[in-house]
Amino acid sequence: MKKTVWLLACSIATLISCHRLNSPNQIVARTYKSQQKLRISAHRGNSGLAPENTLATFQKTLDMGVDFIEIDVRTSKDNQLVILHDGTLNRTTNGTGPISNLTLTEIKQLKANKGWETQFPDERIPTLEETLQLVSSWNKERNTKTYIYVDCKQVDPKPLVQLMRKYRLDKESVYYGNDDFLVRLKAEDPQSKRMPSLDKAEEMERKIAQIAPYAFDVNWLQLSPQLVKDIHQKNIRVFSDALGPLDQEKNYQKAKELGIDLIQTDHVKSVYRYFLGK
Repeated sequence: MKKTVWLLACSIATLISCHRLNSPNQIVARTYKSQQKLRISAHRGNSGLAPENTLATFQKTLDMGVDFIEIDVRTSKDNQLVILHDGTLNRTTNGTGPISNLTLTEIKQLKANKGWETQFPDERIPTLEETLQLVSSWNKERNTKTYIYVDCKQVDPKPLVQLMRKYRLDKESVYYGNDDFLVRLKAEDPQSKRMPSLDKAEEMERKIAQIAPYAFDVNWLQLSPQLVKDIHQKNIRVFSDALGPLDQEKNYQKAKELGIDLIQTDHVKSVYRYFLGK
């Protein structure tokens, strides 16, 4: 009898696990990845289904099978690393003023659900550690992993790298920031995948010498077949943002035709739908 109950429990657990791994979103993601080389980053973790830069939207974009979740890291008054795009709390929370003026305890009293109050009545500003815990736990159950596209808004390299290493997300995640920050990051972790912006082709050689980038975040309006070719010949990847008015089907196709490596979007499902016809 005990053996029968144990076998039944194992079977149920297996079915639940298989269902998670084969949800409609996961099937679409695997199909896309088997057909397309163009990788996808969810800008501010946007899913269109939950507030930006929150655990709720990160969970939903994980289920969508994105390659990267882009997050914005800032530092609280008591040196805790938190996720918020803007320097001030006004736009996305019920707080006001600079987030750097508050301790983590004070930050956690705020709600990060402006515009989503009914659907997400108690969503809070996440810490970087909470975000990494979520992604790390998700990756443990899946063959296809999601990594972090870290927009280093206001953070020192050392505590950032320490947390990324703790959750074993340091090696495959990418770090975007200003050139001075990336130089300091290079000194802290020479193996980090650094990604400076590239607004002008003539800046490329200086940035390569200074930063040794894994990728360039190339200004969408500067993208050209020749520039993409030149960057790839140096064994550097090309990432670009198709955001706001650029986030449309003709530019998804442009990204593919140019052969860039990753597109950042606020509309992950729209990219899937365009390429898969679903």
